[in-house]
Amino acid sequence: MSAVHASAVPTLAPYKLPRQRSARRVPGGLSTGVFLLSAQFPGQGHAEALERTVSAAVAAEQAGLDSVWLAEHHFVPYGVCPDAATLAGLLLGRTRRVRIGTAVSVLPTHHPVRLGEQAALLHLTSGGRFTLGVGRGGPWVDLAVFGGGAEAYERGFPESLDLLLRWLRSSRVGASGPRYQFPEVTVVPRATERPFLPHHTGRQAAAATRADRQAGPAQHAFAEASAPSPAAAGSGARTAGGPPVVVACTSLGTVRLAAQQGLPMLLGMHSGDEDKAEMVAAYRAAALEAGRTPDQVARIEAEHVAAGVAQVADRTADARSRLLRAMPDFFRFGLGAHRTVDGRERRMRDPEQYTELLCDLHAVGTPRLCADRLLATHERTGIRRFALLVEGSGDRAETVANIARLGAEVLPQLPQD
Repeated sequence: MSAVHASAVPTLAPYKLPRQRSARRVPGGLSTGVFLLSAQFPGQGHAEALERTVSAAVAAEQAGLDSVWLAEHHFVPYGVCPDAATLAGLLLGRTRRVRIGTAVSVLPTHHPVRLGEQAALLHLTSGGRFTLGVGRGGPWVDLAVFGGGAEAYERGFPESLDLLLRWLRSSRVGASGPRYQFPEVTVVPRATERPFLPHHTGRQAAAATRADRQAGPAQHAFAEASAPSPAAAGSGARTAGGPPVVVACTSLGTVRLAAQQGLPMLLGMHSGDEDKAEMVAAYRAAALEAGRTPDQVARIEAEHVAAGVAQVADRTADARSRLLRAMPDFFRFGLGAHRTVDGRERRMRDPEQYTELLCDLHAVGTPRLCADRLLATHERTGIRRFALLVEGSGDRAETVANIARLGAEVLPQLPQD
């Protein structure tokens, strides 16, 4: 998802947790994953940031988490992964069970057909473990480098999304839009074909997951790849019909577009539960207006994803302190490097205040508090899938340990199906 600046972030009050956690059953349970920026903290190199991302993804599978979401940025230390789909391919080869998704592939800087080819390739060769998240991005200088300019950001997203979806759902595609025009061509490889699934039984898949949990902290991820024998695909996997697609939504216009296309939303970590609940309600209204039945809308809404932050510690004060020591300097270093495509001014939110806000809104604290915050977001918004930023310390070993605690101490406290 794109970097957050002051003009895009409302002033939000933290949600007051209930005195007692609800014990009610959540249909389908809560699905928890990690959100990895590939953030370059001050004093770090690009390879160090990317190695931490790979280690964290392997650790997420070992911890029993459901998904890994990869961010994409250009020319800034806020995130040094320029192609989330490429990194997803590497991680799909180094894992066996966990789902890998992009959060997001910035569509205005990709040709939709090229991105569709990548998505189909990853879907078919991973046993259906890949999820394609796409977004509009921001008005950054990327648009001047890759072409399209501000027009691609401001008005070209619907055309690009439509072309991408037609590529993922069809056998032949042509285009005659304002930005893309080409004669009809054959879709190869075709995402709608059934992907290759390894011959694992359910018992073998469960054994593979147990082995992952017993393997201990991730080893140096660039030194040795994980065994490339996928077990059963994770939550939300599809075996035919193409990879799942989600859309990052930060405006009501994009919410309506996602609803019209029948795609679930990915909601940013800068918004609180009230804002997320409003966007879910707006999505439901737009989807019903587009002619979908309540049952169809409910099935799509079950796939919405909420981005957040997770930092687990024995004491809540320690978790907050760790993020407040590292993240403000990272925000200054990372977000301050953004340049706009047309020279317009973009004022950055105060880094200390923004870090405090993230700590107030999200799963930052003791294991019990982290579980309560995730459940509270579900109860207020209906969202049951989470992508949690776990690298807020900036340190590889601490990130891996944070993921291990998330899996061992927080997940068991969350409702299961």
